[in-house]
Order: sequence, then structure tokens, then C-alpha cells
Amino acid sequence: MTTKPATRPARPFFSSGPCAKRPGWSPENLSIQTLGRSHRSKLGKTRLKEAIDRTRALLEVPDDYLIGIVPASDTGAVEMAMWSLLGPRKVDMIAFESFGEGWVSDAVKQLKLDARILKSGYGELPDLSVVDPAHDVVFTWNGTTSGVRVANADFISADREGVVICDATSAAFAQKLDWAKLDAVTFSWQKALGGEAAHGVLVLSPRAVARLESYTPPWPMPKIFRMTKGGKVMRDIFEGATINTPSMLCVEDYVDALKWAAGMGGLEGLCARADANLEVLADWVDDTEWVDFLCADLSIRSNTSVCLKIVDPRVAALADDQQRAFTKKMETLLEAEGAAFDLGGYRDAPPGLRIWCGATVERSDLEALTPWLDWAFDQALATIG
Repeated sequence: MTTKPATRPARPFFSSGPCAKRPGWSPENLSIQTLGRSHRSKLGKTRLKEAIDRTRALLEVPDDYLIGIVPASDTGAVEMAMWSLLGPRKVDMIAFESFGEGWVSDAVKQLKLDARILKSGYGELPDLSVVDPAHDVVFTWNGTTSGVRVANADFISADREGVVICDATSAAFAQKLDWAKLDAVTFSWQKALGGEAAHGVLVLSPRAVARLESYTPPWPMPKIFRMTKGGKVMRDIFEGATINTPSMLCVEDYVDALKWAAGMGGLEGLCARADANLEVLADWVDDTEWVDFLCADLSIRSNTSVCLKIVDPRVAALADDQQRAFTKKMETLLEAEGAAFDLGGYRDAPPGLRIWCGATVERSDLEALTPWLDWAFDQALATIG
């Protein structure tokens, strides 16, 4: 039986969203001058514009792309893009985890598009070589619930005719995005920068803007999805105005995280931190018989939402619901000890554990976590005989 470890992670926060706050975070670090003020005031708009400008600089977004803060987290941003841009062409829907499957459902059941579905099981990618440059494309760059990411955007043609919608919510700030291949990119700052929830970010290429200004969808458009007026994109949305009222406290928190990220070496530094965090778990998995990655292929393995499966035959032989109960037992043990919070795999994913390794997580905390995972496994195993 594994001995209970003596050292706990200093910050035992490994949730895949909302994710760990940045190291050194404190509410005292936040500017509160915008609180109680209108987001449409000069001060409010200036602060929102600062968040946009810092986002552009950190993520290296091209100058001719538009960046807007939109409602309803990444989900709202993706659906805003889908409802506004899709329809004129056939669309390739790429799904390799639950959120991608959700976008497929929206495309097929709600928008009733002419869609071709490219799908794979958890831990794998579908054949991306068949993506048609004449089609629109919708895909997730990093599968939050599967631990799989695309290795690059080479499967998207530089001479494409359609627009590409990319859900990048677990990739932005941890993986480099190929902006030249992407037309509508979405994410939420509650993921890799550890911000507070309910706000999405939508980035539009000139190609996406041209689609918005030349195409009117046949379906009713909710107010919070409308980005055009009189056939033109409402540019103020991308210059500090918002469609609905944002939380200025959340905006201040995001600005604080962006400043921290810039001080960590910018995007290069953030990617390096996430890669180093993944390396901790990879070294542990290599030395541990009872666990393995859900994604076997290192080249497409996520460095943020790391998904693990239990391969010990005594657990792997259990029925699906029994395996879920086993991992839940491990979670409960770890939480009771204050060693780790929110490690459970996503409800629609295969049974297992999911550990966030983005840049706001410290490598030292992951190094302290792995002995606790071994301890919790042994404790849970004792309950099944």
C-alpha cells in the first residue's frame, strides 16, 4: 500500500474550467476604478479596448483581424459565429470530443445545414486530409474533454473557398494558432488564463468579415448574435463596445492575467510552461503501470486538458459505471485531503481523470500531485478487493 505523501500541492487547483488563477493572484491586484461605472462610459470602453489590445499582442493576432468580447463564454462565441457565417456552402464538421459533437448537433439539428461529419472516437483524430477547401469548416483546435489537439492547421488549404470556424478555447494561450488558416476563432478567458466565467472572445479574419457583409442567414438571429447593421459589420463591437453588459470585475481580472502572461515571456513563455507541465505527467505515466494517456499519439496530445485512463486490469475489467465510481472515489479521497480538486473526466468522455496543465498551473504542484494520485489509486483499489 502506498504511503500517504507528506507534501501537498501548494495550489491544488486542476480544474479544466474555470481553471487555476495565475500564480500570485490576489483580488488586491485588481483595479476597481471601473466598478460601478457603465461599460459604455469612456473609462469602461477604454478598459475593454485595453483587454482587446493586450489580447492581440499576446496571441500575436494579425492587425487586420477583429477581436470582440461577446456574451456566454466560448459557447456563445462559437454559436455566434456559426449562426452568422454558415449556410452559403456545404460545411465539414470535425468532431473528436463532446464539444465538437455539440457543434455538429447545432449544425444538423438547429441550422439544418448541408453538413459532412468527420468524426472519431475519444483519444483520436478523424482523417483530416479529406477536408474540402470548397467547404466551410468547423472544428475544435484542442479537445477539452478528450485530451487531443490538432498538431497544426496544415489540413486547411491556404487557397480555401470557405470560411474556417475554430473553437480554440483550450488552446489559446497554450498552443500557437495558425491565424492565416483561421477565420473565426473563439475562446473564453476562464480557460488557459484562469479568468472568471461567462465572457467569450471572438476573432474575425477579413474573410469572415466579407462573409458577414455579403450573406444574410435565412434564420432568425437573436440580438446577442447580431454583428451587422445595414449590411456592414458593427465595428464598435470590436473596439471596446459590447453587445450586452459585461462584468467589469471579470474584465479587470482578465487584464491582470494578460499583464502576468506578458511578464512570463508572452505566448512563447505560456506555451513552454504548459509543455513543461505536460512533461511532468508524461514522466509519471511512463513510470506508472496503472495509468495511461487517453491520447496515445504524442504529436496530438493536449498540453492543457490532459486526459488519463486507468489501465490496471482490475479496474479496466469493471463495467463503465463501476469505473466511473472508482475514479469518483479517487477524486473524493484527494479532495478530502486537500491534495487536488476537480480531477474528474468529463461526463460524456470515457471514465478517467482529467488534469489541467495550462500555464497558470505550477510545475511544482504537478510534481507534488503525482504521489497523491498513486496513493488515491491504492486506497480506491482496496475498496474493490
